[in-house]
Amino acid sequence: MTERLTRNQLAQLVASDITSGAYVNLGIGQPTLVSNYLTASQNVTLHTENGMLGMGPAADGEEIDEDLINAGKIPVTELPGASYFHHADSFGMMRGGHLDVCVLGAFQVSVAGDLANWHTGEPNDIPAVGGAMDLAIGAKDVFVMMNLLTRDGRSKLVHTCTYPLTGVECVTRVYTDLAVFLVTPDGIRVRETYGCTFEELLQLVDLPLLAPQREPESRLNS
Repeated sequence: MTERLTRNQLAQLVASDITSGAYVNLGIGQPTLVSNYLTASQNVTLHTENGMLGMGPAADGEEIDEDLINAGKIPVTELPGASYFHHADSFGMMRGGHLDVCVLGAFQVSVAGDLANWHTGEPNDIPAVGGAMDLAIGAKDVFVMMNLLTRDGRSKLVHTCTYPLTGVECVTRVYTDLAVFLVTPDGIRVRETYGCTFEELLQLVDLPLLAPQREPESRLNS
């Protein structure tokens, strides 16, 4: 049985599932790592909500240009043919259905695909929805990338979200350190598990889950 995935392995897995030629937005936090694992042969164009198409991997060392950042204020690189535009035009792309995939973090995802990722509802927490609502309703596919369990061991995959919603029935896939989940009309199907069996996963999330249909081939580099 394979071990649970690290953050970088999870990012590599998400990157390998993005189809060739897709236009993609990567949310703040863990999703930003996905850009480091996209290959030139995939021909994926990354969009940032602060107004850029053609973002490359995170910048390092002498590559860093403080004027070239993504929406999370992380220095990034630009690929040949990159373009820049007004913030309003960027949101027009998001709301107009021009993005094939967005990858977002989450506090909770429900079995119906509802997404809660902008506020925990706690009095001292600072709400920060940003462009997540626009991405959740505008992208053709919404991939969530998160740890499956909270620090106190509660599942973030829940029957009904208890935190304020970002989007309703918008999530199509959930990538976690312990399993990949597919949101289907029949329910949540487990595509593959990492570091636990399907039976152990059922105990962790305490939800009805559909078993994997077949043994998946590894998508990770050894």
